[in-house]
Amino acid sequence: MKQRNQETITSPKGEQSCLHVKHETGLDIYIMEMPDYHSAYALFGTKYGSVNTMFRLDGEKDFAQVPEGIAHFLEHKLFENEDTGAFEQYAKTGAIANAYTSFDRTAYLFMCSENFNPSLEILLNFVQHPYFTQETVDKEQGIIAQEIRMNEDEPGWKLFFNSLKCMYQNHPVRIGIAGTVESIQEIDADLLYRCYHTFYNLHNMTLSIAGNVNAEEILEICDRLLLPSEDHKLEEVYPDEPYEVYQHEVIDTAPVGVPLFSLDFKLRPKSGEALLRAELLAELTMDTLFNSSTEIYQQMLEENLINFGFGVDSPFTGNGYFSVGIGGESRNPREVRKRIFEVIQNAKKNGFDTQAFERLRKAKYGNMIRSMNNVESNASMMLDCYMGGIRPFSPVSVLAEITCEEALQFLRDEIDTENTVLSVVHAQGEEI
Repeated sequence: MKQRNQETITSPKGEQSCLHVKHETGLDIYIMEMPDYHSAYALFGTKYGSVNTMFRLDGEKDFAQVPEGIAHFLEHKLFENEDTGAFEQYAKTGAIANAYTSFDRTAYLFMCSENFNPSLEILLNFVQHPYFTQETVDKEQGIIAQEIRMNEDEPGWKLFFNSLKCMYQNHPVRIGIAGTVESIQEIDADLLYRCYHTFYNLHNMTLSIAGNVNAEEILEICDRLLLPSEDHKLEEVYPDEPYEVYQHEVIDTAPVGVPLFSLDFKLRPKSGEALLRAELLAELTMDTLFNSSTEIYQQMLEENLINFGFGVDSPFTGNGYFSVGIGGESRNPREVRKRIFEVIQNAKKNGFDTQAFERLRKAKYGNMIRSMNNVESNASMMLDCYMGGIRPFSPVSVLAEITCEEALQFLRDEIDTENTVLSVVHAQGEEI
């Protein structure tokens, strides 16, 4: 058997374990064997998303600036090759395949209940063999431009990105993942190849697999198909971003029955385990103050200030950005904002319901443990941990030790009612 640089990582109470292999090509491979399950899920991801617009490689003097939306554009084009596209190949194995680009990553995935090994070969082959021509790039520009225009007409998209543009003055997170109709016109085949060879380097990527699979067979396929790559020591840079929001309120229109609103708190960015801890604290703290069993929730519901769609969003985090929001539908979002601020200021002064906090923490912990019975959740967890620079199962470990006192201190130190954006989308002609 080939000698490998590997370790077994086990969850805090031994519910699951995964194998981590640092492959000789530079790729980090995570495999969770779940022999009692019928399906398997695989993700091949790179640390390349919409915010990665300025970079340089080792030895280069100047930073390259590339058009917004190119990571998403590249994801679309990578499924194609000279002969048979990836989707046609997957059709022969029966696997269901997809891909996504977010702000900080791109991932290619498939799930199946049979023919896992040949499906894995398809994944590794097409992601490592790009094929772009100017003709196909020109065609794709029209397709993605239409997608961008459709997104811009969608009320939820407007609500979210209007808020980001008010929170962040300079950071590229303020621009849509697909870019703009203007920015994608700057993309050509040569630029796609440059970005591909920069970010689709195996030292910048991970393969995450969970389900009814055999680790040794997977590693044999990797040994055969992974292409040697040199670590280019990729360096990225982001514009300086002030702590303060750029604008406190933004109002827009769209065909909605009831106005949509989002109240977003801009927080100080973090990384690694500090970010993981802050994410959990932000979510638990805000849930404790505003979940459906709280007095403020019931009061606003009775006064028709909110409806059952009101709630705390998951923290929005990444390299250089961090926010947490509360949103829903309301015909008087400014009054809702006023009530929310009052609750936060009171909790900073007098504390909050410690028993409610513990119930929510234990419920979230239980949900994390239950998610270990799902192949998709496990594969996604391992990929998320790699992207966040932490070890698998770290969310469970950190959540187990978080205290109410720590959450209250986080509220006092990090949740700033002066550093918020209220984003509203309402119907044309309706007063806000």
